[in-house]
Amino acid sequence: MKFILEAEQRLFGETLHELLVKAETPAVIRTWAAGTAEPGLALWRSLAEAGVFAVAVPEAFDGAGPLPVELVTAFHELGRHAVPGPYAETVAAAVLLDRLGDRELADAWLPGIAAGTAVASLALPAAVPYGLDADVAGLVLVADGDELRGAVPGEARTSLDPARRLFSLTPGTVLASGPEVRAAARAAYDMGALACAAQLVGLGRRLLEITVGYATARRQFGRPIGEFQAVKHHLANALVGLEYARPLVHGAALASGSPTFARDVSAAKAAASEAAYATAKIALQVHGAIGYTDEYDPSLWIRKVRALYSAWGSPGDHRARVISSLGGDERTGT
Repeated sequence: MKFILEAEQRLFGETLHELLVKAETPAVIRTWAAGTAEPGLALWRSLAEAGVFAVAVPEAFDGAGPLPVELVTAFHELGRHAVPGPYAETVAAAVLLDRLGDRELADAWLPGIAAGTAVASLALPAAVPYGLDADVAGLVLVADGDELRGAVPGEARTSLDPARRLFSLTPGTVLASGPEVRAAARAAYDMGALACAAQLVGLGRRLLEITVGYATARRQFGRPIGEFQAVKHHLANALVGLEYARPLVHGAALASGSPTFARDVSAAKAAASEAAYATAKIALQVHGAIGYTDEYDPSLWIRKVRALYSAWGSPGDHRARVISSLGGDERTGT
């Protein structure tokens, strides 16, 4: 299956890529990880002006969406540049607020999300147990069962990626209750997982580009290491994995609103996690010890891949959901 973006969608992705190249994201990532948020928030506002959040917010609330293919295009670029911040969480919160049907809550927050003036952090126990970057979010939510509550960030937790700052959350005031909360939370989870899958494909593609460049320049025994058959096979395997994952992500975006959307999202997230993780391992093997040093930029991508591998559901979680949706048994595969 092959998906080809329309001209406007390609232009959207290219515009974001150019913006992020100029932003020099490695420096932004490092300052974000150190607890200095302003460079990252300035980038957040620039990306919002380019339409990153508007594609997730309905037109009734000053957005341009929902446009799931454009959202996947945007998050591919966010992953390609390893942009820090609760982007998937904010998009998921926008979906939750829209699906909830509470006009007052939607009016209060969705226009700000579309404009980039509102940053959101969202926890969905137990699938998304912590609030990502909750200390910089103006809207912190916990959806648990039939209750949606505002929350206060508590203790910071150690993350595999220092630029993904996780916080335990203390639930506070009940903002909404009833079965509609559970349904809205399911929709938010699906969109968060789809956004995360797109990020992973972007991360993987960038790591592959970096690694091919390194293998072309690095020489051993008088030859570029990329000429060695074992290295070629590793890089080819990484490309194949990413090329299989990419159409699953776009296919899930096209299925938005259909009865198969949740299943398709899970198939995409499982494939994207595995493909990006395999690429990160190959990148580390080809680079050697330099690949995990703090000073070397590819380490920022490698760490983010490992963190997003299980964020918004592990590959095992999503494979189980696919099997369940097909009426099978996870234990036997039938």
